[in-house]
Amino acid sequence: MIESLINIEVVFATPEKQKIISLSVAQGCTVEKAIEESGITRFFPEIDLTQHAVGIWNKTCKLSDTPRSGDRIEIYRPLVADPKEIRRRRAEQAKEDGRADKVTGGRLDQKRGKTAEQQAEQD
Repeated sequence: MIESLINIEVVFATPEKQKIISLSVAQGCTVEKAIEESGITRFFPEIDLTQHAVGIWNKTCKLSDTPRSGDRIEIYRPLVADPKEIRRRRAEQAKEDGRADKVTGGRLDQKRGKTAEQQAEQD
């Protein structure tokens, strides 16, 4: 019996380099098997599928999912910092620097003129 093959890509990137590997795999193989067959770990030995999330076309998936022909399997690096926490710190800094309203956290309204705090300092 002849196995039907599908064409896929496996990709991974670091800040220094990226690799896109095109290959043909048996139809019905899993994402994990496709990654193994791609040999991408030869270029990036730090890849650990128990730690790295994977996805197909920028949508996370399970290692047991099956890709379709033309799919791009992506291996994601763990986040260095939580984006929500970074935004929260930046907003707090803007309040301290006077670039944001102390109460609402929003931008200062230049049309209204000075904030109440600035008006009190001037009086």
